Amino acid sequence: MDVVLELADQFLFDRLWANILPINPAVASFDPISSLTASFKGYSEYNASYDATGALARGAESLVRSAWTYQPSSDYFSIQPTEYAYTSRWDRDNIWRQAVTLYAITWVFGAAIYFLCATLSYIFVFDKATFNHPKYLKNQIRMEISQTLHSIPIMAIFTVPFFVAEVRGHSWMYDSATNPGFSHPMLQIFGTWYNWLQFPLFIMFTDFGIYWIHRGLHSKFLYKRLHKPHHKWIMPTPYASHAFHPLDGYAQSVPYHLFPFIFPLQKFAYIALFTFIQIWTVMIHDGEYVANSPVINGAACHTMHHLYFNYNYGQFTTLWDRLGGSYRKPNAELFAKETKMSGDEWKRQTKEMERMVVEVEGSDERTYGTEEVEAKKVQ
Repeated sequence: MDVVLELADQFLFDRLWANILPINPAVASFDPISSLTASFKGYSEYNASYDATGALARGAESLVRSAWTYQPSSDYFSIQPTEYAYTSRWDRDNIWRQAVTLYAITWVFGAAIYFLCATLSYIFVFDKATFNHPKYLKNQIRMEISQTLHSIPIMAIFTVPFFVAEVRGHSWMYDSATNPGFSHPMLQIFGTWYNWLQFPLFIMFTDFGIYWIHRGLHSKFLYKRLHKPHHKWIMPTPYASHAFHPLDGYAQSVPYHLFPFIFPLQKFAYIALFTFIQIWTVMIHDGEYVANSPVINGAACHTMHHLYFNYNYGQFTTLWDRLGGSYRKPNAELFAKETKMSGDEWKRQTKEMERMVVEVEGSDERTYGTEEVEAKKVQ
């Protein structure tokens, strides 16, 4: 995450922090932290460096620069900071600045990635015939987006401590597998081969963790309190991919964040994997059933989960569902264009879903029917 943070600071947050908390004694004098560390002489010198409008006096730049020194987050690139990086009382190494900045990144950029991926999937992949399904909800997309936008800022609060710990060097994130100062046993054993091994290891570790967390969320105690909001969507759209109760969404993300604190993870592989996770989460909600595989837990498997609740808890593979006795093979009809959205298939799905929803939730409080369906009837 330090690579992402450095780029965000360089192109946006350095300037913001320099304007919000400038090294300006008129402002700094009200800061209790600064007042404990600054001397009267220092303030006099700082005051002398500003004119009546608070602008820097010519030749006094050295008096208002932070003592922070730039160290690239990666050996693979280096971007020299602008002056803004040196003119905030909270420099790039300040833990409070890091926490606030990472929160903003997680919230704002997380929402942007969600909208980008879900919208592209909705336009180019999602089968709009889903609108006619008898278990598609009224105003469903609007509700999916609303729930996501309410959840993301709360999920970000719980996620930020992991990111702060990463950028402050408390994880096993690495730049190069040959770095002599990096001593994790996995890198000592596998060397540069670990650069490739980390990808399947990440998938296996997170798939295992999410399976058990997801299955636990289906327990009677947790389902109605946390997981039920995500199961509101019987026939999800790509916009349902992040439409969770915030604690539910956070709980299922924990294995991703734990991984670099247990195993080594190369910094750019980290970015690639987290991008992949966003795309994959959208893909298993897009209704495009292309992965008719006994191994891959694709959209068809996840549709079985949304329809019938107590099956296919895995995220990437069917392995743990098979070992845990919760695997349900997707209906063969889902993989044929002629039968995927047929009335007969929908009737079978509806009949079993209505039985399962009573078993899991007691009653079905959803409101079905959409404006899209009504519009098509009028036409």
